[in-house]
Formats: sequence, C-alpha cells, structure tokens
Amino acid sequence: MFLKQLTRLLKPSSLTAFAETLNKTHFTAPWVNTAAFFNLRWSSSNAVAPLVAKSTIESVNKQLATGSEGRLFAVVQLCGKQFKITAGDIIVVEGYWPPENGDRLRLDKVLLAGSKDFSLIGRPLLAPGLVDVQATIIEKALSHTRTHFRKKRRKQYVRINFYRTQQTMIRINSIDITRKLRGSSEPEPSEEKFF
Repeated sequence: MFLKQLTRLLKPSSLTAFAETLNKTHFTAPWVNTAAFFNLRWSSSNAVAPLVAKSTIESVNKQLATGSEGRLFAVVQLCGKQFKITAGDIIVVEGYWPPENGDRLRLDKVLLAGSKDFSLIGRPLLAPGLVDVQATIIEKALSHTRTHFRKKRRKQYVRINFYRTQQTMIRINSIDITRKLRGSSEPEPSEEKFF
C-alpha cells in the first residue's frame, strides 16, 4: 500500500500534491489512540496552584523561624560528584584535592536541601546563600592498595600493578537555611552568580 502511494507521488507533476499529502499523513503507530492522546485535558485549576504554593512556603518559613525543622540534609556537588549529607557526616573525595588538613570550607554548590517535612530543590542549584553548608578537612591519606591485573592469553604477557589513590576526608559541621523563602512572584535578591 505504501509503495503504491509512493509511486503515485513521485510523478513530476505532483510535487505540490506530495507536500500536501505529507502534511495530512500522520506517522503514528497503529496501536496509538490518537484521539485519546491528543485530546488530554487537565482537570486542575490554575487559580488554586498559587494559593497552595503560598501556604506551603508559609509553613516552611514558620518551621524555619521556630527552629522546628529538625535535622537538615543536603545534596552537594563536590569534585564532580554528588553527595547526600547531614550534619556530622564524613565524606571521602577521591583523587588530588588542594585543601590541607584543618581547612574550613563552605560548600556552595547545593542541589537540594530539606528536612522530614519539606525539600528545597534547585534547578539545577539552589540560590547562592540560601543554604549554608560548613565543612572541615579532617584527613588526607592514601587509599588501600588496589591491584591492576592485565593478561593476554597464550602470549606469556602478565602484568600486575599495585597503586593507591589520594583521598581527602571531609566532616560536615553544619547545614543551615540562612533566610526565609520567597514566593515565586517576588524577585530573588541580586547576589553573585557562579557559572
């Protein structure tokens, strides 16, 4: 059937008919119900969404003001990897990293923060200064000895290499949300932008 349509369309006099047919032809699988797929209707009202968002933001701000948010957690990006952390955790960063023992750090790349009742999700990062994550370098050491074994069969080729990688251990001192949340209509204060 498709070949018959194609041969009919390949006549030189019917280039405009070919373009019109392409516009009218729907390239969908036969098992897709196009009427049901393209006629989706959303039942939620757009007028209710801002009220729900406002009440949610108010409840989170109330928890932050009274200090009843409980233990906070965060997801931070550090040396190209993401870590889920809480206060008191120790994380290990593989590879060379310049800070020395005892250095105090403030982690700025926070992707997500929250507690048991709420979560603040960045797109992709939370606003700088909204979440304050303090950390301390507690140890720089080498990892356990790892083995790299290579062999080519029937060639009398065997190599065994032993190696250790540098590791930096970091203790998370505290996670704090520093200011109240703002509604979506209010502009964020102008701060430094990190790219």
